[in-house]
Amino acid sequence: MKKAAADGSPVIIKKYANRRLYNTETSSYITLEHLAAMTREHRDFKVVDAKTDDDITHNVLTQIIMEEESRGQTLLPVSFLRQLITLYGDSMQAMVPGYLEASMDSFRRNQEQFKTAVEGAFAHSPFAEIAKRNLAMFEAAAHAFQPGAAGTPTPTPAPATEAPAAKVDEMAALRAELARLQDKVDKLG
Repeated sequence: MKKAAADGSPVIIKKYANRRLYNTETSSYITLEHLAAMTREHRDFKVVDAKTDDDITHNVLTQIIMEEESRGQTLLPVSFLRQLITLYGDSMQAMVPGYLEASMDSFRRNQEQFKTAVEGAFAHSPFAEIAKRNLAMFEAAAHAFQPGAAGTPTPTPAPATEAPAAKVDEMAALRAELARLQDKVDKLG
């Protein structure tokens, strides 16, 4: 859910000819990085050309993606970009935006369902702490797919210790369960 300005409308960002961005809510100049942060915080905003008042939000968001990609944080594989380019001018072009939006919504829901399933599966087991660490690592990996996620610390796993023979079977069962859950996630994606 997007957060809007206090009056419920999107925050208006004005872009001037000198490429500067002005946040009308805070009465201050901001950068594309600020807009990326607002996007990550689900803040609703609209970028308008200061001279013509045209809505240029799409162009600015695309520019943010280009800058994130140029920093080495590639989220979009080359093959995907090539396929996307081939769809411009195609008879299916009008359907692509809706399809991509629905796919991303589905990805987010599946990510949340996986997180809930993993939390529920290990809530009252002796391996709950291990499951929590694994979930934290999964979340860090998933967060890495979000633009601007560089520098996010990843949890460090606990040092390995010798497990009693009885626990080896439990660990094997847990690994099998995780593999089964991963297969389900792969099939959903």
